[in-house]
Amino acid sequence: MAALDYETGLERCTANHQPLTPLLFLERAAATFPDHVAVVHGTLRRPYRALRERCLRLASALAGRGIGRGDTVAALLPNIPEMVEAHYGVPMAGAVLNTINTRLDADTIGYILNHGEAKAILVDREFIPVLRAALAISGATPLVIEIDDPEAPDAARAQSLGGLDYEALLDEGDPGFAWAMPADEWDAIALNYTSGTTGRPKGVVYHHRGAQLLATGNVLSASMARHPVYLWTLPMFHCNGWCFPWTVCAVAGTHVCLRAVRGPAMWQLMAEHGVTHMCGAPVVMATLLDTPVEEQRPLAHQVQFVTAGAPPPEAVLGRMREAGFAVLHVYGLTECYGPSVVNEWNTAWDALPPPEQAKLMARQGVRYLALESLDVLDPATMQPVPADGATMGEVMMRGNVVMKGYFKDRAATGAAFAGGWFHTGDLAVKYPDGYIQLRDRSKDIIISGGENISSIEVEDALYKHPAVALAAVVARPDDKWGEVPCAFVELKPGLEATEAELIAFCRQHMAGFKAPKAVIFAELPRTSTGKIQKHILRGQARGG
Repeated sequence: MAALDYETGLERCTANHQPLTPLLFLERAAATFPDHVAVVHGTLRRPYRALRERCLRLASALAGRGIGRGDTVAALLPNIPEMVEAHYGVPMAGAVLNTINTRLDADTIGYILNHGEAKAILVDREFIPVLRAALAISGATPLVIEIDDPEAPDAARAQSLGGLDYEALLDEGDPGFAWAMPADEWDAIALNYTSGTTGRPKGVVYHHRGAQLLATGNVLSASMARHPVYLWTLPMFHCNGWCFPWTVCAVAGTHVCLRAVRGPAMWQLMAEHGVTHMCGAPVVMATLLDTPVEEQRPLAHQVQFVTAGAPPPEAVLGRMREAGFAVLHVYGLTECYGPSVVNEWNTAWDALPPPEQAKLMARQGVRYLALESLDVLDPATMQPVPADGATMGEVMMRGNVVMKGYFKDRAATGAAFAGGWFHTGDLAVKYPDGYIQLRDRSKDIIISGGENISSIEVEDALYKHPAVALAAVVARPDDKWGEVPCAFVELKPGLEATEAELIAFCRQHMAGFKAPKAVIFAELPRTSTGKIQKHILRGQARGG
């Protein structure tokens, strides 16, 4: 009997196969709920109809200025409406959005602009001074598009590079612009720079398919029903806000913008707008809980708080529940579009004592539905470690929400994908139920307030000080930030330096948040070959 033929006459065509892209989320929301409020910012209430029109104008105006498929458009913006618009308007023009961490120093921003070959940059006027310095250092000459946010401080709004006004740019655009779908769902949609084991960041490239799938995965993992109200406490420059600029529009939700994370402002916005969801590092939880009681506001319903990084301690979980929050612990990296592992909570665990619940919450969890494979492997054999909760291996992933690779870095891409898996560099154990839990980081990356800090970059800054002979930087646990850099330093014979002096010196050579929060003067432990034994220093840092 002949085998059935499921191929002949059943070829792909435009009727049955289209590239996946999150851009269609906005089209559907605007068509179905045109008058529903899409964006809130200060006194602004912008419906989906207007949001879509502005995104089309942005796409049309960029195209009119010769920016199109494969071109990079950078954004140096806080969480304001224009940042939401950039996540649609830039790729609707066929271009690639490069959101830049606003906390970076001028030299690093200049490097990113050059390496990413930005043709244009959207900049909030608050960040004009650092951009001016970055352009001077790098020699980059992108089209500068300035955004004058009415919610910005007056002093910030007075800054200007003489660039093109954002609203004037939109006036150039056609609200009926016929934007083109990506030619292939593998086309790049975003470029995100992440700290690596070297001082210079690597450019992580996202494609339309991965962005659509991760955004949909967020809907499922965060239990987002139709019309959620999302408070922007997670920076949109960080992994494209974990893809939530696309997620919120997928369910026709409301983006509540917030320039800066401040306790009283968060409580006010949550109460005023009925916020249902928010994301952030543990430091955001601390900011909420530490807000004076008289400045907090009663919440009409429970708020889902999605957090990554250091697992929340038992006491924090208890306080969050009392304050009206449900905490969801996730894990991921820039290379996997943000969160791709979730601590799926088993309702049977609700009956356990709080200390046991906190232990379970500390696990990173299981794969998102959008991630095809997650395991803990022995990197030498590429075989799974025993699921005994004790044997360590490296967390590895593969699937459609893993990056295309590192921009203009074939060697790093090849190393990251060796053996057909994405090597995260994170060490973990696996439990019998399949849940994983991180134990250490092989990359020496410090995650402070949700931001990656390269220990090597901090060490390089310390070595520039004339009194420093040897330096090693490791993570020290911190109740507020999750982790902070802690430096161990040996001084050159006959020379002196104080802790305050070295911290101030580092702040002159890098973004302030990367500088060590403590400096310990001591002889550094070494192996017989002279390699610094960082595992010993980590233990000392954890022990205070």
